[in-house]
Amino acid sequence: MSETVGIRPSMRHLTSVQDMVEHPKDASSALGNASQDWHKSLTLATSQSMSEFDFLSGIDAVPPTQILIAPAPVLRQVAREVRAEDMAFLREKLPGMFSAMYKAPGIGLAAPQVGLGMRFALVDVAEEDAPREPMVLINPEIVTDSEQMAVREEGCLSLPNQYAEVIRPESIRVRYRNLAGEIIERDAEGLLATCIQHEMDHLDGVLFVDHLSTLKRNMIMRRLAKEQKLRRR
Repeated sequence: MSETVGIRPSMRHLTSVQDMVEHPKDASSALGNASQDWHKSLTLATSQSMSEFDFLSGIDAVPPTQILIAPAPVLRQVAREVRAEDMAFLREKLPGMFSAMYKAPGIGLAAPQVGLGMRFALVDVAEEDAPREPMVLINPEIVTDSEQMAVREEGCLSLPNQYAEVIRPESIRVRYRNLAGEIIERDAEGLLATCIQHEMDHLDGVLFVDHLSTLKRNMIMRRLAKEQKLRRR
């Protein structure tokens, strides 16, 4: 339900998300010289430390980046890790990506969905009328997930108007870098956990329909192709 994550907009109020606590890690002990290189390169690439909220100023007037529709080839490719020297480019792309996600409307958007083969994604599962809660997850990885599973209806901005129930772990702990280059570990459950897992799938070339039976997946992809063909007429 990530893109939406593709979650159906009318469903946004059905699942609540608990407040999460961020735990910055000691970068040097976690990744050694690699982390030191990150912070050095970040200092050279940007003269100011910007948070996710800094990219939302005037976002309603920013032209949305085009979202690719399946079966665009990049959606099936494994994205490479973001490097420190990529950060200036990444920051340039964020306003258009946030604009595209919010205007869709959606609650998540991964870089491959806008043609960028890099491992980062945007997430914001705040309820429709609540203040925005944007997250940028750079090189995310799931540290742990729960044995308890949850079933939620998911959709995807790259598979517009297509929905299906998907089974995923109910809660996860995710590790990622934020825009300042810090390593963050965050616990997530419910809708947030589902959204993060959905977006991380995109970074590995996986779509939510891949979690379905072959029959259901083929039905959805045929229906999507038919609808897109009609739109082009």
